[in-house]
Amino acid sequence: MRGRDTPSPELDEVAAYLAGEYRRLQLEPGGDGGRFEQRYPLDRVQVVAESSMVMLHGGGDGTLAYGKDFIFGDNQFESGDYAGDLVLVSGSMGGALPADTTMLAGKMVILANGPRNRGEWQRVRAWKAAGVILGRSSTDADWEQLVSRSARPQLRDPSRRVGPPLVMAIRSATLAGFVTRLGGDLAAAQSAGTFAVKSLGGQFHVHARIKPVERNSAPNVVAMLEGSDPQLKKEYIVFSAHMDHVGVAGSRGTGGCSAQGADSICNGADDDGSGTVAVVELAEAFAQMNPRPKRSIIFLNVSGEEKNLWGSGYFAEHSPVPVENIVANLNIDMVGRNWKDTIVVIGKEHSDLGTTLNRVAAAHPELNMRPIDDIWPQENFYFRSDHYNFARKGVPILFFFSGTHADYHRPSDSPDRINAEKEARLTRLIFYLGLEVANAAARPKWNPDSYKRIVTGQ
Repeated sequence: MRGRDTPSPELDEVAAYLAGEYRRLQLEPGGDGGRFEQRYPLDRVQVVAESSMVMLHGGGDGTLAYGKDFIFGDNQFESGDYAGDLVLVSGSMGGALPADTTMLAGKMVILANGPRNRGEWQRVRAWKAAGVILGRSSTDADWEQLVSRSARPQLRDPSRRVGPPLVMAIRSATLAGFVTRLGGDLAAAQSAGTFAVKSLGGQFHVHARIKPVERNSAPNVVAMLEGSDPQLKKEYIVFSAHMDHVGVAGSRGTGGCSAQGADSICNGADDDGSGTVAVVELAEAFAQMNPRPKRSIIFLNVSGEEKNLWGSGYFAEHSPVPVENIVANLNIDMVGRNWKDTIVVIGKEHSDLGTTLNRVAAAHPELNMRPIDDIWPQENFYFRSDHYNFARKGVPILFFFSGTHADYHRPSDSPDRINAEKEARLTRLIFYLGLEVANAAARPKWNPDSYKRIVTGQ
């Protein structure tokens, strides 16, 4: 399927194939208009540079020009005027933050140290600021490249709603200058060890202009199995995996994949063909049960994971069932390689799903599959696959992952290298775990500290 890029005709063929499998299993469609496919928009928009500018009120006033002084950090905004009082936030987003950050709502927030990952960005967006301003230290040549790239038509991220905060990047010397004029010290804020907020007194007013250029869409595939218990069937477990990969080497957005000799198709058999077929096999196993599990189950194949978790982000915002009724997400990504009898399960420590998994694995020694904790915390894998879009909505998750390898994002990630016997045993373990959660009297529970950090952003 030519690497199943998002979007692509081949990805649509994959979605149609999976829908056919779920239809064969007589599952209920959970997509758009009574279909298995749920499509999300991939709109391409372009900044109108000549109509975008900034006016600073206070500290001598002044104006900033698009391209010369600033660029927009993303394109997730509507054309309009954005204004607010300026505040300077010192310290890191990664440590303990004050319980009350309501003073930042509606403000134009200068972040001395920008967010480093999705989790920290989630914290920032939860402030409900009108705008977020980041300093950018760049050579003239690097800045010109940024300006050129930001002025080109770009896809919007469908995993995020269009709206505030407006994100901007301002050249560091320019930003430091007007912070100083307002009585602040940007360098001191950048080196500060603890989180602090300082009102600068000035007002920041942005004319932000953007125009649509192209409309497109991409598919998720959603299948549902109704539970057997009159009450518990209103709650849901989601098994998920991404059906997309990075396309053909040399095409736009191939995730670093390059051709190997004459082979330019980045197959993605492990990433994440392995997870995709596991979800279909789980669907077949659960569909054959009589009686059915007590809770209902959603089998979800998403696209756009390789871009920015697009499909799962859209599903989390447009679920066919209330997200608060989803009790667990079991995400499967790259499980067909590496160790034969060990699986890394990221997120075990964040909820009692980890304890449940350990108990289920111990009860099935015939599977010879040992679930272990995250052994690569420095890689931040918790924030890098589709389960994260469920976790940030308050859904307990487990992420089944066998790690990367030499064929990661290369044409050599091919089906002949998959250890199907190992994956079959793992998929049985995930089945038994899902069955345990589906029939349990109580829904899984978060570790309170993890909930506070991951879900509420505190």
